[in-house]
Amino acid sequence: MSAPAQTTAPIDGAALLDEVEAFHRRFNVFPQEAAYVAVTLWDAHAHLLDCFDSTPRLAFLSPEPGSGKSRALEIVETLVPRPMVAVNASAAALFRAVSGPEGRPTILFDEIDTVFGPKAGDNEELRGFLNAGHRRTGVTYRCVGDGGNQTVQAFPSYTAVAVAGLGSLPDTILTRSVIIRMRRRARNEAVEPFRARIHEKEGNTLRDRLAQWAEQAKGVVMGAWPEMPDGVSDRPADVWEGLLSIADAAGGDWPSRARKACVALVEASRATDKGSLGIRLLTDLRDHVLIGIDRLPTVAILDRLNALDDAPWADLNGKPLDNRRLSKMLSEYMTGDNEPIGSRNIRTAGGVLKGFFASDLDDAWARYCPPPKGATSATPLHPRSEPLNL
Repeated sequence: MSAPAQTTAPIDGAALLDEVEAFHRRFNVFPQEAAYVAVTLWDAHAHLLDCFDSTPRLAFLSPEPGSGKSRALEIVETLVPRPMVAVNASAAALFRAVSGPEGRPTILFDEIDTVFGPKAGDNEELRGFLNAGHRRTGVTYRCVGDGGNQTVQAFPSYTAVAVAGLGSLPDTILTRSVIIRMRRRARNEAVEPFRARIHEKEGNTLRDRLAQWAEQAKGVVMGAWPEMPDGVSDRPADVWEGLLSIADAAGGDWPSRARKACVALVEASRATDKGSLGIRLLTDLRDHVLIGIDRLPTVAILDRLNALDDAPWADLNGKPLDNRRLSKMLSEYMTGDNEPIGSRNIRTAGGVLKGFFASDLDDAWARYCPPPKGATSATPLHPRSEPLNL
């Protein structure tokens, strides 16, 4: 009679995530509690990629060196499957690694500012790889072969990616990322020194247990459609859907902690996101220039925009915003009548001047701009007074 097959005892997912979080806390000081929750869930999600339609990028960013970004990436490296540390790796090397016979790696890209920073110039090939690999169906097309015998081949790009760097990232990557904005440790914030020869083994033990739990949980996670917190939709929902699925599968207090972390980090990213230059222009016109005014000459609009503190208008590539560029930027948006926003005649005490009417911008404000701070559903987006007498 054959011996009965041995079965692996179920792993308590919530307790395991608690241990992973505690491991991070030994070596990392994150800027807020939500970051520990998000990073822990991201570690686990790297073991469950095939359960999701997309994978969020994990971005450790800071304005200054010495803020713990690289150490955070080191700890993640011990916890994820098949880590591939990349510094200045080419897009060709990365997409070949993802489609290679050894299995899909988890890419950890340190010093990402050397690729996308102001001194690096644009790197559209790598940006394209990171964008395409966000979704399960993402591929990178390349010509293979010699001379006239070349054929187009699709290389899979879907893989988990964590990055660390100074400054920021291209908007197309930021919007696909869980963003952790690191800062230097204060004098009263102590961490345990990370010793690779000792602590890598501890992290790898947790990694192997995460892999075992992932095998047990993938049936639940695969078909999950987690309930999103109020106000989280579109791209942020894509970023957080898989992480919330993992929290729900783990149980304990992780579902509630994950949703609180989701709201906190999504709101933080919105607070620092100025959007495109066009959206910034629309928002500044609404919030700082045309408040309570139904029309204003172009010359007055430019004076007010260029006088704004913490705004780019006084120095756009060494020159202040002028009427030609203002008109061109606004003409890319439409009025409620589906006409390009353009200047119109405004009668003033000194004669007729060209300017813009707030009513022409209403539709663009509603479609593109974030709600004004403190606005509620009952608050008009742009209350106006009588026309300004000029």
